Amino acid sequence: MKIRVLGTGSWGSALAQTLADNGNDVVMWGIDDNEINDIQNNHHNTKYFDAEINPAVQATNDIQCVRDADIILVAVPSGALESVLKQVCDLTEKKVIIINVAKGFHPQTHERLSEVIKRFVPEEKREAVVSLIGPSHAEEVIIRQLTCLNAVSDNEEACKVIQKLFSNDYFRVYRNTDVIGAEIGVAIKNVMAIASGILEGIGQGDNARAALMTRGLAEMMRYGVAMGGKPETYLGLDGVGDLIVTCTSMHSRNFTAGLQIGKDGSADNFWKENKKTVEGVAACKVVHDEAKKRGIDMPITDEVYAILYEGKSPKESIKVLMSRSLKPEM
Repeated sequence: MKIRVLGTGSWGSALAQTLADNGNDVVMWGIDDNEINDIQNNHHNTKYFDAEINPAVQATNDIQCVRDADIILVAVPSGALESVLKQVCDLTEKKVIIINVAKGFHPQTHERLSEVIKRFVPEEKREAVVSLIGPSHAEEVIIRQLTCLNAVSDNEEACKVIQKLFSNDYFRVYRNTDVIGAEIGVAIKNVMAIASGILEGIGQGDNARAALMTRGLAEMMRYGVAMGGKPETYLGLDGVGDLIVTCTSMHSRNFTAGLQIGKDGSADNFWKENKKTVEGVAACKVVHDEAKKRGIDMPITDEVYAILYEGKSPKESIKVLMSRSLKPEM
């Protein structure tokens, strides 16, 4: 199949290689000429990895490459999503399956990102939108370490196409039609990963992290079900699976952001110095605002929000959480 990957970052590169390993015609499009040259001529993306990329992966800065695509994989920063989708709509010559690999919400409308794609790409231009999401780090996929994800869509036949397209001896794809539940799960786990990093940064241990992840899963499920998701989704790859990998790994930007905030004792330096995309920061604001509006109890999210946006110290937030009224677990 002719697959065009929009974005030349780490995750786009890792997924492009997986697709090329499976014998597909893969071209990456981007705007960073250094990344494009590195992929095209050196078969590396040294900005992100010290690993060779399958030489079959091609890279270009010419957006015209999407014209004959069968499938378009969108791996651009969320802030660029709308402008890139408009260009794609003007160029594609046939209906395509669009794969979304981002995790989060539109910062203004609070839409899930698959909803944003559907809003900007009319039905006559798309066969389906499928989110490929779950517990994964690009740094491991690029060296072909074992990984399992979900293809998530309300179009199960499209999910099956994506399953077959990606699955091989190191990369396995399941499918799930609970789009709301899955996309909310992989967004909220980034908020919990910030919280997990904060605990590490202030010197807490395994007991605290286990409690944080367990109670974070309860919040994720509570919010997701209130928004229309299915509770069982949160016991799968897009719930507890993604929560585990993101709350425990230095590969996670959300965890490492929280780690620095915890060490610093506030988010001040984060706001001054951070230049990376930390998805959980924006997701936290969306989830906090929506939960307040709908009366959904989200104590951990509320405290991460207070640390990020209200200048609260992490240690004060810990005191608040640990002194809440005593109650049954469930």
